[in-house]
Amino acid sequence: MHGKDDLIRAHGGYRDLKSFQMSEIVFDGTVKFCERFVDRFSRTTDQMVQAARSGRQNIAEGSQVSGTSRKFELKLVSVARGSLEELLLDYEDFLRQRDLKKWTKDSKEALFVRKLGAQENRTYSTYRSYLETRKAEVCANIMICLIHQANYLLDQQLKQLEADFLEKGGFTERLYHSRRRKRGDG
Repeated sequence: MHGKDDLIRAHGGYRDLKSFQMSEIVFDGTVKFCERFVDRFSRTTDQMVQAARSGRQNIAEGSQVSGTSRKFELKLVSVARGSLEELLLDYEDFLRQRDLKKWTKDSKEALFVRKLGAQENRTYSTYRSYLETRKAEVCANIMICLIHQANYLLDQQLKQLEADFLEKGGFTERLYHSRRRKRGDG
């Protein structure tokens, strides 16, 4: 049990984070997309899969180190956000370079994908029937919508982490104050 005065705060629990869950969907969807539409020996496949993986993994790693370093948690969640932005550009490039249509934010298709995203306990299975049966243009656009959703969640998470850090400080500050209290001069 962790209390407010514990040096090492509760950490982990990343599987419950909506940002982690959404980034896992993006990762699984990217693997499937690349299997279906991108040459498996191309550098693009490797870069897209690695960017998607980095998004997911950095959220998990950030959550795990948060007990002792809010600063590194912020950094790793920022890296996750950057990786997903890189992946977003890859999908946009895919559409542009093939003269395929990119959905507008408020298109009926994008709104449908957003509506799916509002479901509780969504997983890759929520999107599987679309991502594994539709043509490349549709799948790339679905992935763009999913990345935007993940990025929105990460932006919210980063704002909260920043506010928590400013309000409560980090491990080094807690360690300093704890040592001062123990010595009786704080």
